[in-house]
Amino acid sequence: MRKLMWFAIGFLAACTFCSYFLVPGLLLCAGIIMVMALFIGWLSRKHTYIAVISLMLLGCALGFGWFWVYDSAYLSDARVMDGKTASVSVTISGFSEEADFGIAANGRVAINGKTYAVRVYLQDKAELSPSDMVSGIFEFRFTALGGSREPISQRTEGTVLLLYQRGDVAIRETEEISWRDYPALWRNRIAEMLHQSLPSDTAGFATALLLGDRSGIDYSTNTAFKVSGISHIIAVSGLHVSILFGLIYTLSLHKRFLTGLIGIPVLILFAAVVGFTPSVTRACIMQILMLLAMMTNKEYDPPTALAFSVLVMLTANPMTAASVSFQLSVGCMVGIFLFYERISLWLQERKCFKRMKGRKLVTKCKRWFISSVSVTVSAAVITTPLVATYFGTVSLVSILTNLLTLWVISFAFYGLMLVCGISLLSTAAATVIGLFISWPIRYVIATAKLLSGFPLAAVYTKSIWIILWLAGCYGLLVWFLLSKQKRPILFACFATIGLCAAMLISWIIPLTDGYRMTVLDVGQGQCILLQSEGKTFMVDCGGDSDSFAADQAAEYLLSQGVSKLDGIILTHYDADHAGGVQNLLTRIPTDALFIPDISDGSSAKLELMRLPINVQLISTDTIITFGSTEITIFASETTNTANESGLSILFRKESCDILITGDKGALGEMLLMHHAQLPELDVLVAGHHGSSGSTGEELLAKTMPQRVIISAGRNNPYGHPSPALLARLEDWGCTVYRTDLMGTIIYRG
Repeated sequence: MRKLMWFAIGFLAACTFCSYFLVPGLLLCAGIIMVMALFIGWLSRKHTYIAVISLMLLGCALGFGWFWVYDSAYLSDARVMDGKTASVSVTISGFSEEADFGIAANGRVAINGKTYAVRVYLQDKAELSPSDMVSGIFEFRFTALGGSREPISQRTEGTVLLLYQRGDVAIRETEEISWRDYPALWRNRIAEMLHQSLPSDTAGFATALLLGDRSGIDYSTNTAFKVSGISHIIAVSGLHVSILFGLIYTLSLHKRFLTGLIGIPVLILFAAVVGFTPSVTRACIMQILMLLAMMTNKEYDPPTALAFSVLVMLTANPMTAASVSFQLSVGCMVGIFLFYERISLWLQERKCFKRMKGRKLVTKCKRWFISSVSVTVSAAVITTPLVATYFGTVSLVSILTNLLTLWVISFAFYGLMLVCGISLLSTAAATVIGLFISWPIRYVIATAKLLSGFPLAAVYTKSIWIILWLAGCYGLLVWFLLSKQKRPILFACFATIGLCAAMLISWIIPLTDGYRMTVLDVGQGQCILLQSEGKTFMVDCGGDSDSFAADQAAEYLLSQGVSKLDGIILTHYDADHAGGVQNLLTRIPTDALFIPDISDGSSAKLELMRLPINVQLISTDTIITFGSTEITIFASETTNTANESGLSILFRKESCDILITGDKGALGEMLLMHHAQLPELDVLVAGHHGSSGSTGEELLAKTMPQRVIISAGRNNPYGHPSPALLARLEDWGCTVYRTDLMGTIIYRG
């Protein structure tokens, strides 16, 4: 019985629960569960399964207890700082990156004698390096549970506080580098060598493959990897660690003790340079345990090693349990442990494989195929629900893409390490080698883009019917595993028929509506779909980030079977309204793009006008009519400010009237009412995400909207929607719907 494994399951369950829910009395819970574990353990002398339950409860009790200790002894001082403004000095631990309103960098700060990992945001475009010192006044935000806002993902990475500049800061460069900052310096140096030695079209992928830094990969390539199911290639994980181990084992001439002496420090260094991400840390711990077993001639048990690595990581930071990277990494290994052997044996029993015996090359190909399919499918059994939950995508071509590309990754990885080594001696020689290494990289990218471009390469959980299909597949899988007569073909047929039915329903239902307006939840931004009589128009596409807004829009459209828009209308050029358009167009083309004919301080207007599509500048009111549906685009009467000079859209379908005003304030609304005959409205989309200066009394009195929809992000820093507006809408008797509380909102008739 793998005692450590069962104990780790309970410990992980407790840490996961505490990471998502703030429960008072953790110590009391730990004590109660501990008593239960000891009592059940006393009964377990005759029954193994009772001993298993006892071990899991014991792990759960200690998990609750350790989380309480970690929270009260370490996080309490940081939690007290949440929402406060104070003067502190931050020691920078990484290189600065561009942020929305300046730069951001990781660092360390001391509070009451405790050192916390933080992420600091500065308003100036300064360049920061490891060990630099930044001093000034900052506002603090706590990243975990118990703060004034919802917890954020940084807590799982060990970042406890976010610091926002609220006054002047002083930056002091230092010549003395702390030992803990050297991995960041090496990481930056490796990235520089890769960008110097490889062509521009492959350098971004190379940096992601070797270091896990995906910032150099464009949106369309990132999307291709996600849709084709091979995003794990550019997220440094156990695959990369196993490739590195293979190199170490070969260079050590397969000598076990020598492999351990070289491998253990190299693996630790690799994890440090990558940044001790959960997936790499898990893989490195397991690999080091295997090396220690090799060196001491001890048995290596993978499930026990996985349990040990989980316990080590959760002891260091219990909130790692909520990390997507951690969950996918552990889930992948669990899937391989549970299903790899079964799938492999089933494939080996097929006649087409039995006939290949006796021919060496064919036999090797057969074994490679069986191993590759078995690993991919077994890992996908556990990770697919996680990917669907976190990323909203279920790739249908992932097995094929993995078969076609994974064999190339080892060569590319080794080649990139060679490029870095040669670059230390000669940049010219490294550039020559980089030209050769670029071709397998181009092959991987081209394959991902080709397969992701297939119709139905992936399905998306934006459709409830796809979620039901996925749940049904796992119900069938449980039945399949429990049944005595296992018929994989029958399971595959039911899954395929269910998928076809789910997609058909998802596509048909929107067409049955007379009209439909969808306000997508894109965070702090706006993206609205107007659908009627088989046509789909989009108003704005921007949100928390350009890629996020584009993903939300594209996946929602594709889940309805809409692969082309009839038009996109941009109210103005601010990023939270227009930032995602160019990314969206790489996935969903459009017949026309309607943009305001106003001067724009940024380059957004010029970039949009250069697109190879039908771009129409709106300087006068424009009416789009199809059937009984009419969309009126009201041009602006002023060019004073970006918000006031934006476009407004009136959607009319029989007895339904919907008005969208973009970010117009009181002045823009008055000008709109002056030259447009606005009807009484069924729906008004609140201006400027619910700011107090928009959706004024005059507009409400003129249009008398029954319903008001506010598109705003959860816990946004602007305080949208403002209490003043909410009170105003209540006075007018409007029914209010908010994306920050309700998510995506659909109005149809």
